[in-house]
This record gives sequence, structure tokens and C-alpha cells, in this order.
Amino acid sequence: MTENPKVIICDCDHSDVNMEKEVFDQAGLPFKWLQCQTQDEVIAQCKGAEVFLNQYVKMDEKIFSAIPTLKCIVRYGVGVDNVNLADAKKYGVHVCNVPDYGVSEVADQAVTLMLAVVRKVWLAAKKCAAGHWDYADTIPVHRLNTMTVGVVGTGRIGRAFIERAHGLKLNVIAFDPAYCSATKPDERIPYVKYVDSLMELCRQSDIISLHCSLDETNVHMLNEETFAAMKDGVYLINVSRGGLIDEDALDRALESGKVQGAGLDVFHKEPLNPDSPLFRHENCLITPHMSWYSEEAAKELKQKCALEAVRFLNGEALVNEVI
Repeated sequence: MTENPKVIICDCDHSDVNMEKEVFDQAGLPFKWLQCQTQDEVIAQCKGAEVFLNQYVKMDEKIFSAIPTLKCIVRYGVGVDNVNLADAKKYGVHVCNVPDYGVSEVADQAVTLMLAVVRKVWLAAKKCAAGHWDYADTIPVHRLNTMTVGVVGTGRIGRAFIERAHGLKLNVIAFDPAYCSATKPDERIPYVKYVDSLMELCRQSDIISLHCSLDETNVHMLNEETFAAMKDGVYLINVSRGGLIDEDALDRALESGKVQGAGLDVFHKEPLNPDSPLFRHENCLITPHMSWYSEEAAKELKQKCALEAVRFLNGEALVNEVI
């Protein structure tokens, strides 16, 4: 049986890995591309590898104990919520991500969804296609520059979204513990009002846009309690992580009109079940986790993943090490 190479792309569902191959060939590193879907498949097919390029499969003690040669995971994406960081640290596995590959794309998608649900252009288009020509189908629509958008999370993508929202003359408020702290006043955006709690942001916002990572502290951060604190007729945008929202609570909020419209690109489980009650709301615009994508972003993601793997195997400093 042929020994596995040091680098394995263990569960990538992309149509090709030409960019990765270009990087690895230049570095003189053989690699293997697999499309494992379970931990058991990874364990069976990836023994002996030192570096994984990982997309979906959960990485935790089960993997680390079964493949002791594994010393580095590079995730295809910004989030690392499918990697148990405590287990990785215990087994001495470095974890890296690509936090800066699709910033413009995700921010642009959030703005696109925001404009679509607030101006109700997508709803009007569907009505027109069905033969009903009447702007009154969209009532009420409010002037954008009279509205306040609350941004949860002011990292790279949150800040890029804020720049775009400010350009549209929206009033911007934000909640992010890292930037509400008095220890980082110099990192605050001058034209943004920072609030001290998620509940305060909910009370003040006409539109809420999520731009934070997901971890055990903020699962279902938008739930019955936080929806109750929101203004009646609020709009909700999520291009971050589906687990931030209790989807059953959102369904009820859409039904009651508490949430007047939602633009959602991410969900707790993907693809979203066709039977999901969210599909029954004509004021809920759903897209298939596409925010990250452009041809340029896809190329950048793949290249940066491969380059980080090369740096690790060459003993060079890692650029985007999480732990």
C-alpha cells in the first residue's frame, strides 16, 4: 500500500484543486485530494498525513488520536467552528484559517440582501412575474437614510459592511465586546455609535446585520428574548453563521411581523431542508451560502490554504494561526 503524502486535502467539495496543485507543485510537495464526508472516512483514508486542508468534517479528539502524525489543519474559510480547539491544543495540532479572502464579497452580499428586503425589490419582481403590477404590494417601504442598522461584530467583514452602510447614509450602531472595551478606543470607527449589549442594539436598530463568528457562547444569540426586544418590523440580515439564530424563533417572528423581512445566506444545517418553515415567508429571502463566492475570492482562498500548508512543512512562520 502506497504511503500517504504529508499533505491531504481531506474533504474538499470544490470542482478542482488546480490552484492548490500549482502551489504544491512549485514547493515540490506531493498531495492527495479526497472528498471524505465522515470522520471514519478521514481516519481510514488519511493516516500518515501531517497537514490537512479541511472544509467540513469535524476535527476533534477522535481524529487527532487516530492520526497522531497530524500536526496542522488549514481550514477553507474564516470560521473554525468545526474544529475543537481544546482538543487540537491537547494533541499539539496547529489550526489555521483564511480570515481575509472574501471580505468584500461577504460585505457586498450583506448589503445586497439588506437592500433587497428593505426596498422589497425581490418581492415586487416575483409579483410582477406572476402578472400583478402594483407597487402597493411592497407597502410599507421606508427611506433608507432614516434607518439605523445595528452591526453585530466589527472584525474585517463587519467593518467592510459598516463602510458600505455609511456610504448609503444609514445611521450605524455596533455591538462587539472587543471594541466596546475601554482598552481599545483607538480601534473604534469614528462615525459608529458603540453600544454595550446585544439587547441594547436590538432595541435601537431598524436593521440588524450579523458579522460575528460562532462559538459556544453565542449559539442562538437571536432567540425569543432578543426578538422580543427588537422594534416591530425590524429587518434581519445574516451572512455569518446559521447557528447564531434560533430558526424556530425567527419563523415565529416573521409570522407575527416582528421581523418584517430577513435576508439569510447561512443556516444551522445546510442545505436548508426544503420543508423548513422559513420558505413559507415571502418576506424571507434565502440564498445558498454564496456570500463568500466570487471567482477572485475562490482563487484566493485555495491559494492561501495551500501556501499556509507549505509554510508549516517548511518550518516557516504561519500567517493565520488560530492556535
